[in-house]
Amino acid sequence: MHIPDGYLSPAVWATLDGISAATVGITVKKVSRDLDSSKVSLMGLMGAFVFAAQMVNFPVGGGTSGHLLGSVLMASLLGVGPAILVMTVVFVVQALLFGDGGLLVLGANLFNMGIVGCLLGGAARGVAGRLNSEILYSLATGAAAWIAVVAGAALTSVEIGLSGHAPLAVILAPMLAVHAVIGVGEALITVAAMKFLSVRGIARAAQVRRKV
Repeated sequence: MHIPDGYLSPAVWATLDGISAATVGITVKKVSRDLDSSKVSLMGLMGAFVFAAQMVNFPVGGGTSGHLLGSVLMASLLGVGPAILVMTVVFVVQALLFGDGGLLVLGANLFNMGIVGCLLGGAARGVAGRLNSEILYSLATGAAAWIAVVAGAALTSVEIGLSGHAPLAVILAPMLAVHAVIGVGEALITVAAMKFLSVRGIARAAQVRRKV
């Protein structure tokens, strides 16, 4: 779902670059006020985990594959602000070193797959704080992870359609169909990773210390 350069018009990618840059700038100011050393270490650890996890692809069919986005997982553990900062670093490194997504459309890719997912993960985290059921907590987070993938696919389709690269009516349905399947993998991996990393207890402890 990484968009390469040349697929979005200057008006579209410049707008999304501006939105993402403003979001990251505001987040930096907000997070820097009360970021402690333990959270910095956790951010680095989770950034490395998500970066490595995104390198592992799983087949969907028809030559299509998916991989973990990690934004919902990140926000569930760290909070929205720190998660956005970590995802920004991940996307920048991917674009510069591995050619995953173009540089001009970096803000679009970050918005579609990072910022939106972090916000959804933050919402799931808030819901989880009011739930006493492990099953309901997993379902809320898994649903957020699935929605993040489908929403990212929808946004990508709309942006490409607005740019005139391909008709929205042609690309939207196939994109949603494929990523609805990929989203199932995202949800399963996210929930499994949360259980493995004992995210529930860490996230709630972090939520008590600070609200982001």
